[in-house]
Amino acid sequence: MAKLDESLPFIPVRIAVLTVSDTRAPEDDKSGATLAELIRSAGHEVAAKAIVKDDVPVIRAQVQAWIADASVDVVITTGGTGFTGRDVTPEAVKPLFEKEVDGFSIVFHMISFAKIATSTIQSRACAGVAQGTYIFCLPGSPGACRDAWNEILKWQLDNRHRPCNFVEIMPRLEEHRRGK
Repeated sequence: MAKLDESLPFIPVRIAVLTVSDTRAPEDDKSGATLAELIRSAGHEVAAKAIVKDDVPVIRAQVQAWIADASVDVVITTGGTGFTGRDVTPEAVKPLFEKEVDGFSIVFHMISFAKIATSTIQSRACAGVAQGTYIFCLPGSPGACRDAWNEILKWQLDNRHRPCNFVEIMPRLEEHRRGK
């Protein structure tokens, strides 16, 4: 179970949310809205939010722009991780990874299996690191976004989580520790 060291000050993380969909618009983007709400309620900042079509160059260009943006620490995508012909988020994003976070997919599938049983195999959720930016690719359902956030990301993006978390190795935390 998650354990927080309450003696440490909370450091908010700046998170960009990308919805990948051929059919969603801001007014009906339930998964993107769910993520933004969860991010804010945890005390983090929604640094940016966008919706793009299921198109490899378009997805990749948006994620690359956020990787290059010093005001973004983490990118979370939602949608495009299934097996239909238009589901291309992993193909767009994985080539950007310098290191893949294999454990994210494993833990996500364990959590998902407990809720939707073998249907979890229909997701290609993945995560990695590119130039110090953490990237998490989630399925396009609000439930999957809640599961990934509440069971994994909420804790791993909280610098007080013990025994370890992603924030400890983010470049910005080092700046924070040095007082910049």
